[in-house]
Amino acid sequence: MNRKEFVKLGLALPLLNLYSKHVRGMEQMLPTVKDDFVWGVSTAAYQIEGGYNADGKGLSIWDEFVKIKGKIKNGDTGNVACNFYDLYENDIELLKLLKIPAFRLSLSWPRIFPNGIGTSNKKGVDFYHKVIDKCLKNDITPWITLYHWDLPNDLELKGGWTNRDIVSWFGDYVDFCTTEYGDKVKNWMVLNEPLSFTGAGYFLGLHAPGKKGIKNFLAAAHHAALCNATGGVIAKKNVTDGNIGTTLSCSWIEARSKTSKDVKAAKRYDAIINRFFTEPLIGLGYPIDTIPSLKKIHDYYKPGDETKLQFDFDFLGIQNYTREIVKHSIKMPIVWGKTIPPEKRSVDFTANDWEVYPEGIYKLLQKFDAYKKFKKFYITENGASFKDVISDGKINDTKRTEYLKSYIKSVLKAKEDGINVKGYFVWSFLDNFEWAEGYDQRFGLVYVDYLTQKRTIKDSGLWFSKYIAGF
Repeated sequence: MNRKEFVKLGLALPLLNLYSKHVRGMEQMLPTVKDDFVWGVSTAAYQIEGGYNADGKGLSIWDEFVKIKGKIKNGDTGNVACNFYDLYENDIELLKLLKIPAFRLSLSWPRIFPNGIGTSNKKGVDFYHKVIDKCLKNDITPWITLYHWDLPNDLELKGGWTNRDIVSWFGDYVDFCTTEYGDKVKNWMVLNEPLSFTGAGYFLGLHAPGKKGIKNFLAAAHHAALCNATGGVIAKKNVTDGNIGTTLSCSWIEARSKTSKDVKAAKRYDAIINRFFTEPLIGLGYPIDTIPSLKKIHDYYKPGDETKLQFDFDFLGIQNYTREIVKHSIKMPIVWGKTIPPEKRSVDFTANDWEVYPEGIYKLLQKFDAYKKFKKFYITENGASFKDVISDGKINDTKRTEYLKSYIKSVLKAKEDGINVKGYFVWSFLDNFEWAEGYDQRFGLVYVDYLTQKRTIKDSGLWFSKYIAGF
C-alpha cells in the first residue's frame, strides 16, 4: 500500500509518527521475550468481515439473529462491520506496519459452505486463500479458528448444535478446511469458547440462535465437546507439522466470603466456566461431582462417547478478561449463585463492567498447568473495552495500555515461573461488532469509524507495536 492509500484511509499521521513523543511517554517497558514466544492479535469473521451475502455466501445464525428486534444494542448488525471482506489487503498492510507477527482470524463456515454441507463456494474458498497469501507475503503468520460462532443458518434449521448430526457436519467442514489450507497454515484452533456459544446461544437465548433451556444447552454442549475432539483428530491428520489447539473462555472465580454456601457457589461457577469443556478433553468427564444436575447430559451420550470426547491437543488457548466474585443465591438454578458486579466492590473495571484483575490470568495459567496433561498454552484472547475519544486525530487510551501492560506482566511471570505459555494475542486488532453489544463496545488496538471505514491507530496499538518489536 502506498502513502496515498494510507492517507485515503486516514492512517497516515499515526503511522508515520509511530515512535513519536506521545508514545515515548508511555515507556514503562516490560521484559522482552526473545525466544519463540508468539505475539499477535485476534479477530473473528462475523465481527469484522461484513459482506454478509457477498459472492455466494450463505446466511449464518448471526445474520438471522440480528434481525430480531431488541436482541442487539442499537439494532446493529454485522452486515458491513469493518468491511474486512473488501479491505483485507489494507488491514494486513496495517498489521505489517505495526510489526505484528501473528494474526488470529476465523473462517466463516457459511462463506465456504453456504448451506453448511454439500458443495463449497469457490469465491468464499478463494477469499481465504487470498487473505492467507497476503499474510504470508508480509511475513505475518496466520492462526486460524475453524468455528467462531457463525453456524450456517441452514444447519440451525435442522437443530444446529442440538442435533447430533452436527458432529458429522462439522467433521466434514474441518476436513475440507484443513485439507484446503493446511499446506499454508500450520496453527489451528478448533472452537472458540464453546461454553460461550452454547450457554449464551442455547441456554440464555442472549446470542444466536436465541434458544433457551437446560435441555437445549446440554445437548448443544455435549455435541460441541464431541466436535472439539473430532475436529482436533481431523486437523492433526490433515496438517503436516500442525500446531493444533482449541480455545476456552476462562475467568478466575472467588467466593465472596468463607461461608460454606458462598464457597460452594464459587466452586459451581468454576465447574461451569473453567472445567466443563476442559476436563472431558483429558478423560475426566464433565464436572458432575460438583454439579450433580449436570448428569442429565448423559441423556445425549452414545456408546463410546467417553473416548470420543478426548483429544490430546498440542496447545490450549486461554481466553481471559476478568475475575468473578460469587455469592450464594437461590435465584440461579444449577449454579445456585450469582456474581457481584465490580462497581459494587470498589475495584477498577472496563467499559463493559469487567473487573481489571491481571493476577487472575496468572492464577488461571497455574490452574490449567496443574492438570499436567496440557503441553503448552497460548493466551489467545485478552483485552479491554474503554470509551475511546479521538482528539486531534489521536486516541490516548491510557487505560487500555495499562491494562495490557499489567496482564502481559502476569503472563510473563507465569512463563518465568515455569509454565509453558508460548504466546499472547490481544483482543482485538480492530474495533468490531461485539455480538449483543453491537458497536457499543470497543476493544481494538485500531479505532474504526464504521460510517467511513477510516482506521485510526490508538496509543495502545502504538505501544504494543513498539513493545513487541523489542524496544
